[in-house]
Parts: sequence; structure tokens; C-alpha cells
Amino acid sequence: MKKILIINTKYREYGGEDSNIIEEQKFLSEKYEVQYLEYDNSDTITINDVFSLFLANNRKSNAILSEKLKDFDPDLVYVHNTWFKANLGVFSTIKSFNIPIILKIHNFRYACSNTYLMSKHLNGDKFCFKCGLANSNKIFNKYFDKSYLKSYFLIHYGKKYINLLKKLEIKILVMTEFQKEYMKNLGVSSKKIHIYPNPISSKQLPNSSYNSNSDYVVYAGRISEPKGLENLIKAWNNSENENMKLKIIGDGDILKSLQQNVKNINIEFLGKKSNSESLDLIKNARAVVTATKMFEGQPRLLCEASFMEVPSIFPDFGGMAEFFPENYMLKFEQYNYVDLTKKLNLLQQTDLLKNISIDVKKYLEDKISETIVHKKFKEIVNE
Repeated sequence: MKKILIINTKYREYGGEDSNIIEEQKFLSEKYEVQYLEYDNSDTITINDVFSLFLANNRKSNAILSEKLKDFDPDLVYVHNTWFKANLGVFSTIKSFNIPIILKIHNFRYACSNTYLMSKHLNGDKFCFKCGLANSNKIFNKYFDKSYLKSYFLIHYGKKYINLLKKLEIKILVMTEFQKEYMKNLGVSSKKIHIYPNPISSKQLPNSSYNSNSDYVVYAGRISEPKGLENLIKAWNNSENENMKLKIIGDGDILKSLQQNVKNINIEFLGKKSNSESLDLIKNARAVVTATKMFEGQPRLLCEASFMEVPSIFPDFGGMAEFFPENYMLKFEQYNYVDLTKKLNLLQQTDLLKNISIDVKKYLEDKISETIVHKKFKEIVNE
């Protein structure tokens, strides 16, 4: 049995990526001997960490990794997030042991930290589709709103990271063809890039039987401007769904403002819910919906809904449509909120929804079922 060491730096705020990585660890443990090395950005920052930001190389983290490699002696190392506690020195440390490296890229933020100029970051747009940063008329690419210094260190790291992706002999995993093309356009060789979606265990999802007559639709995620909540609410108010409620799950910086200004009694703000509570709400919904303005790696909410036979309404943007059948009827043209309203109105056609519910589950079972994803990983590691 092959041995795999998974490396990740946990974000200060636990999120979807951290959850995906932990679940994938369990998934790979079904076929491989797996150990997990986690660095934690919520730990107290030390003098060593400060120096590591200048060097993009953390000696303490490298030493911890070296001991782990000696002790476990893995056949390959599977790397996820390295900012900032792990840092980029982990790659040279692994290479010094002559162990193959696989790197999984979950988002597009690496492209946001590759320039010191805000104009190059936004590239003429009002906000960044990759990270959600809005145009503030600043010259410097201040990625972290409260810190110029931290933003500088991230860009210093980001420039080295992009060069590493181009030069290092590694296999890079992404979730969609869209991500692969995006990286190719940055100069990363397509020979390095492999499409490998996040596995989703349908066994861990609650049992459900789709109800096309359900009286509510679910949005679940961060309540922020880049997620398009204000546009979604306006489209909902203009729709013909007076017989249904829009249930909004999550927290974020515009939640209080929306709660104060939204007067429609058919829109409910449920706040933060546990994963199991959210899934229970989704399984009994008529549909789930997102109006995100950002590129998404793999839309977890939509994929979980599909496995529970619940249709999704989403913008045809980035790689989201790759997780749905061709000519899917409930996707809308990005930023066309009249089209979003039209798609919301289709929720009145219950026979159509029943057919869609069958199609979306079958499509994902053929694309990212556990058996399919295990096979893809085996091919990537050349077993």
C-alpha cells in the first residue's frame, strides 16, 4: 500500500477548503496509508515567522517536515495551502528527499498576489472575480485591507509561488477545465496540470427523496457583496415565486444591512448553521441558488445538492457549468439578473424540476463518484 503525506496550512477561519482537505484525507485513506501534517496560521506569530515572510521560507516548518519525512517515509507528498506558516521552503525540503510532489490548487487567489499594482490585479474591472477585492482607487495592491505590510509579504510570496509552479517538476491538480486553461495562460505547462475534482461521499449525505413541491429555496454561503446576495434578492422579489420562501444560510459583512433593508416576508435569514443542519435544509428544498460574481473552483453546495437530487440555479461563469449536464436549463447568464429572474420563475414548473433532479444526480455520479475519483487519482500517481 502506497504511503501519502498530506500537507496543509489551516486558515485562521475554518472554511470550505479546510473541510474538503479533511474529507479527502479520509477518502484517500480507503486506498492508501495516509498521514496528515498541518500548519496553523492561527498560532502566535514568532520572530521566526517574521523572517520567513521575508524569505518565503520557514526554517522551523521545514525542520518539522523533515522529521515527518524521515519518520513516515512516504511514497509521495500531497501539498495543499502553503501560505504562510508552511511557506514555500516545504517544496525544496521534499525535493531533497527525492519524493514526488502533488500540489492541489483550490482557488484562484494565487493570481491576485502576483503584482504590486492594483490596476494589474483588477485588470480594468470593478472588482476581482478571483478574490472579491473591490476597486478602491489605490495604486498599491493592498490585498489585506488592514495591512500594507502583510499585503507586501503576500505579493512577495505570490510572485515566488507562480515561478515555482512554472519551474518545479510537480503534478498540479485542479478541479475544472476552466482552471486548467487559466493556469496555462499564466505560463504553467499543461503537461503538469491534471483535472481532479474534490471527492464527495454520497454515503455521508442525508437520505432524501426530491420534493418538487417544496415551499422554499436555499442559498448557503458567505453573506458578502461578491457572492451576489443583493442581486439575488432583487431577482427573487421580481420573480413569480410568491408561494415560496428564500432561506438564506450563512454570515458575513453585509448580513445586518440586508436584514434591516429586506422587507419581503418570504425571505428568511437563518444565520450560521452546522453542516448537518444545512444539508437537512437543502435535501428538502425545491432548489438551491447562488448568484456569485466570483470564479469558483468546485461549487460544493451545488454538488451536494445534486447528489441529493436537488436542482441548482447558478451563473454560467468560471467552471461551475462543468458540474452539470450540457444545455442545463437553470443556469443564467452572468450579471444578467433579468435572466436570473426567468430561471427563478422556472421553479413553478414542477415536472421540469423532477426531470432535472434525476439528470443532475446521474451526471455527477458519472463524473465525481468515489469510484471515479479514486480511479483518477490512481492514474495521476501512475500506479
